[in-house]
Amino acid sequence: MSATTAEILAVIFLATFIRSAFGFGEALVAVPLLALYLPLKVAAPLAVLVSITIAAVVVAQDWRRIHIRSTGWLFASTLLGIPLGLLLLTSTHQRAVKVALAIVILAFSIYSLIGRKPPELQKDSLPWLLGCGFCAGVLGGAYGMNGPPLVIYGAMRRWSAQHFRATLQGYFLPASIMGMASYWAGGLWTRAVTHYFLLCLPVLFPAIWLGRVVNHRLHGDGFLRYVYLGLMAIGVLLLVQSTIG
Repeated sequence: MSATTAEILAVIFLATFIRSAFGFGEALVAVPLLALYLPLKVAAPLAVLVSITIAAVVVAQDWRRIHIRSTGWLFASTLLGIPLGLLLLTSTHQRAVKVALAIVILAFSIYSLIGRKPPELQKDSLPWLLGCGFCAGVLGGAYGMNGPPLVIYGAMRRWSAQHFRATLQGYFLPASIMGMASYWAGGLWTRAVTHYFLLCLPVLFPAIWLGRVVNHRLHGDGFLRYVYLGLMAIGVLLLVQSTIG
């Protein structure tokens, strides 16, 4: 095994473990680190194939824990937000938008971490579902970061770690399949992508299993603290991208 192959497998293992344990956050690891060893046109589709695999396994394992209604509304409204995200992707205001998003995400995370809990939704709220799903579509279309609005909604609903993980995968599975279909249509699902995906399979499943073990040991406020820290990391990443992008 070459040094490069070992490093790619290590990145995939870490990203998969994070996604399996917390339900999101692998985008902070997968594409930025894979791009150090692979061309971006290989790294990005590879990360999406990995995302589909993780989501499919988690859905098969824990489908009973998925909030079906929440997932359906979040995904449906995401479809409406994607076109606006694609417009932002080609606009001249990307830096300002990234800064504004980073500030909102950081403000929510810091507010929640210092002990001031965010508003609690006792039951599904259609306006919040539509709003968070739409924002997820905008972020996904523009920057490939659907997660933050979904995480904020799950935090306000006070989902358990197990329901949080399963419900987000119920959303990410169709969203990632759509993303991979677009890569295929654009000719970016190449033999190299398939080669590296098959190469990564031996580390994918142990990482998913280990993440599930950790997830089932997380409860209540302790889990939410990890969620807010993950959001903070995403906010910081957006700020960094806005200064160099």
